[in-house]
Amino acid sequence: MSGHSHWSSIRHKKGAADAKKGKEFSKMARLLMIATRDGGSDPKTNVKLQYAIEKARSVNMPNDNIERAIKKGAGELGTAKMETVVYEGYGPGGAAVMVETLTDNRNRTASEIRKIFELNNSKLGEANSVNWFFERKGVIHIPAESVNEDLLLGEALDSGAEDVRLEDDVFEVITDPKDTEKVKDTLKQKGFNYKIVEITFIPKTYITLNKTEGGKIIKLMEILEDNDDVQNVYSNFDIPEE
Repeated sequence: MSGHSHWSSIRHKKGAADAKKGKEFSKMARLLMIATRDGGSDPKTNVKLQYAIEKARSVNMPNDNIERAIKKGAGELGTAKMETVVYEGYGPGGAAVMVETLTDNRNRTASEIRKIFELNNSKLGEANSVNWFFERKGVIHIPAESVNEDLLLGEALDSGAEDVRLEDDVFEVITDPKDTEKVKDTLKQKGFNYKIVEITFIPKTYITLNKTEGGKIIKLMEILEDNDDVQNVYSNFDIPEE
């Protein structure tokens, strides 16, 4: 996608600035709580929690905050019941949009997400209206500095990865979710240091937007991500780099 951008690369560029706001800490805390609730408080036996901890550390979340979130998720400190709710719809230019939320009040979150869509030339759809545009994949983020692309590609494919993509200054190693841990461990043994490992949604195909539509959908994505209940936002748009 040389000369073009899509949401994963745009989000990577703005990630450092978002982390400085401190807003990421509350999102990471919820992610840690859900991972703990679903699989227990030991990251050695809970891969989802292991990935959540690594992601939290990537935005410099203090260890005390991480430990407190894990204890909340385990029910040791008491906390409101949280649930994962996914919203789907279409953004400017007809791009598919999926919004993953963690909420303690489904009605409040649904109302807020619907309002954001309506105010940004977008339409919230029914469940399963756009999720078929995406597929669940594991992604291993490896800083590109001092990494030989051909060597990484060869080692990644040999270890069971499906693809390797360069996004700005980071290589994304794409895997089947069930193979992510094996590929991560193999690449680490080969000397490739990863930054983040996550299970995420990747578009199967992209829809190209013009500059005007691109500006509108980036605004939509940023407003959605600013909502406290929103954990992740995915879209299949592709726009000119500028």
